[in-house]
Amino acid sequence: MISNNLKVERAKVSITQKDLAKEIGVSRQTIHSIESGKFTPSVELALKLAAFFEISVEELFTLKKG
Repeated sequence: MISNNLKVERAKVSITQKDLAKEIGVSRQTIHSIESGKFTPSVELALKLAAFFEISVEELFTLKKG
């Protein structure tokens, strides 16, 4: 299972799900699904998100054991 800090990172820069989705080129529903843990992004999408926030993929996504 993968957890993420996407909502926290969005809050830090005060960007909405809709605006982030537009910047990254996905739907708002995709951002919501990632934040809620219902969807695991592709490597490409994970890299785009990390690049947007100027952090590493490992800072944004964490592999949980169990």
